[in-house]
Amino acid sequence: MDKQVNDLPDPGGIERGRYDRGMGVRRKVLGEAHVNRAGAAMTGLDKDFQTFITEGAWGSVWARDGLTLRERSMITLALLAAFGHGEEFAMHVRATARTGATPDDIRETLMHVAVYAGVPSANSAFKIARAELAGMEPSAKNTEPSAKNTEPSARNTEPSARNTEPSARNTEPSAKK
Repeated sequence: MDKQVNDLPDPGGIERGRYDRGMGVRRKVLGEAHVNRAGAAMTGLDKDFQTFITEGAWGSVWARDGLTLRERSMITLALLAAFGHGEEFAMHVRATARTGATPDDIRETLMHVAVYAGVPSANSAFKIARAELAGMEPSAKNTEPSAKNTEPSARNTEPSARNTEPSARNTEPSAKK
C-alpha cells in the first residue's frame, strides 16, 4: 500500500491544526494525486522539509484570509517565474485547474514578470506554461471568466475592506515651532 502524506507520524512539536489546515489546502490546490505521490516519495531526508512546507507554505500562507486561491496562484506563478524555478512553475500552472486562474491570467502575470523580473525569465516561463497548458484537458484550463475562483482562500468569506478613496492626508504646510 502506498504511503499517504496524512499517514505520516505526528510531525511533533508543531501546531497540529496548522499542519492539517495546510494539508487540506495543499490537496485542494495541487490535487490528491500529487500530494499522495509526494508522500510516497518522502524519505527520512526530506520528511521534516515536507512538514515545513505543509505548515508554512500551505497552512500559514495559502490558508490566510484576504486573497483568493486564484490570486495566490498568480502571485506564486510570478515569483516562481521570476526566480527561474521551472519545475515548481510547471506544477503551479497545472494547479490553475483547481485555483481558478485562467490562461489569460497566466499571460498577464508573465507580462508583469517580463517588466519587473526580466524578459528572459518571462520567456522561459511562457515556454513552460505553453507546454503545461497544452497537456491539460480543455475543461481544466479555466478558459471562461465564470470559472475563476473568486472565493477567499480559507476561512474568510467577506472581502477585505479596502480604502478606495483618495488619500485624506493634510496637504497644508506644517507650522514650524
